[in-house]
Amino acid sequence: MKNTALKVHPSDNVIVALRDFAVGEEVVFQDHHFQLPEAIPTKHKFAERDFAQGDIITMYGVTVGRALLPIPRGARITTTNLAHASNAYEVGKRQTDWNAPDISKFKDQTFQGYLRADGAVGTRNYWLVIPLVFCENRNIKVIREAMLESLGYATDRDFSVDMAGLIQQYQNGATADTILATEVIKTGSDIQRNRLFPNVDGIKFLTHEGGCGGIRQDSETLCRLLAGYITHPNVAGATVLSLGCQNAQIGLLESAIAEIKPTFDKPLFLLEQQASKSERDFIAQAVKKTFAGLMEANKITRQPAGLHHLSLGLECGGSDGFSGISANPALGYTSDLLVALKAKTILSEFPELNGVEQEMINRCLTAESAEKFAHIMATYAQRAEEVGSGFDMNPSPGNIKDGLITDAMKSAGAAKKGGTSPVVGVLDYTEQISDPGLYLLCTPGNDVESTTGLAGSGANLIVFTTGLGTPTGNPIAPTVKMSSNTALANRMADLIDINAGTVISGEDTIESKGEELLELLIKVASGEVLTKAERLGQDDFIPWKRGVSL
Repeated sequence: MKNTALKVHPSDNVIVALRDFAVGEEVVFQDHHFQLPEAIPTKHKFAERDFAQGDIITMYGVTVGRALLPIPRGARITTTNLAHASNAYEVGKRQTDWNAPDISKFKDQTFQGYLRADGAVGTRNYWLVIPLVFCENRNIKVIREAMLESLGYATDRDFSVDMAGLIQQYQNGATADTILATEVIKTGSDIQRNRLFPNVDGIKFLTHEGGCGGIRQDSETLCRLLAGYITHPNVAGATVLSLGCQNAQIGLLESAIAEIKPTFDKPLFLLEQQASKSERDFIAQAVKKTFAGLMEANKITRQPAGLHHLSLGLECGGSDGFSGISANPALGYTSDLLVALKAKTILSEFPELNGVEQEMINRCLTAESAEKFAHIMATYAQRAEEVGSGFDMNPSPGNIKDGLITDAMKSAGAAKKGGTSPVVGVLDYTEQISDPGLYLLCTPGNDVESTTGLAGSGANLIVFTTGLGTPTGNPIAPTVKMSSNTALANRMADLIDINAGTVISGEDTIESKGEELLELLIKVASGEVLTKAERLGQDDFIPWKRGVSL
């Protein structure tokens, strides 16, 4: 018989509904009978016992809230009867023993990657065209229009919008009702273009709103982020457009590149508009240099590489009440497999580690990493409160609607993406991964700011778990979407790459789904499979601006 309810951890005092329960329905769970005083939607929780006002609610074995008023046994846990609460934490004795998973299935496997001169291996071979300041965004778009289509870099989207048909109908006198009833999506009409440079997977044109104004630290951080992209193993080289007078000077970018890669030797073209003859000449030089760079990048071909060259970013967004039960733990198992294979994984979104700080501290290999993590978390929380917010305000309306009532509840499930392995390092935003193992990277909970940071710190692949659905991708790191529930996988099949809802239905275990995900990642890393986000051209890039504007 299929389970209809679940208690995630033996010490929990709430139970998760795996299907909708009607008011008055009797639920039998582990030989206990619950007469539900109200309807409990799928993914939401109900009380295992009577709670008095002020009682602590636990889930995933940690504190996730405090009862705002008495909650009877079987009642639904909601924002009206539960307030955010989390455990205190301190840096003390750590426990870094770890039972690594069985990797015999993967230890001799390889992927087809791009070997770089510095020993890194890319899963893609991209050329970047990026601005140092927002003033250059228009020029970036002009170059993009000139080069992308003509060189064969259209998206692999399997449909197109028939604007010509709409225009024709309008010219023929069609009414608005006729227009609204017209089928405008044409499937299979966007044919894969023949690429002039078949070994170059794409030209990525980034734009942003930074580089000047704000405070100088914002521009310094931006330069470090862009340096992380330019030196990234998935990038063959870059064309950088500078205005000239902005805070984000070329020299800052060059210094950041030298700090990350002292032996940096990729093709890099730095152009300054205020030193050019004219805008026409400036754009012409950028196009010609980019074309010459593509000629060099095209000489690189895929070669076999060990799985220890993979660097996986661990991300979640549009989370639901199943995310911490299916998709996130499955991704956590994949992370553990990769760590055991001597690869690197990166867990981000520090606001979504609120309430599980002690677990992360205890897993840090060094006291220095534990102290750094505790300091960053405390500082982040303080600054959020100083602007009238706080970690407790992190859950979105979509999170709450689908069962994630408090930030601690959301965080306890989100942390499952990091598996169980020790933490080898703690990174502030734009810092780079180095040795094998699991890293904690400070980013905000904003999905795109976080994925932007993951790639900037060295992730050559990203897995993005979601319960509600999101199109998010990254310009340089292929982003695999994993759904927490089967309904989402069916409804948004054009966005979802792999479905962890089979864990909820009992068709898969956390371990089997984690292994399936790693097998998919190997194919993605080899270029055998394009992610849905890649096919849709979903190149989301938002640098994190931490300072005020001046």
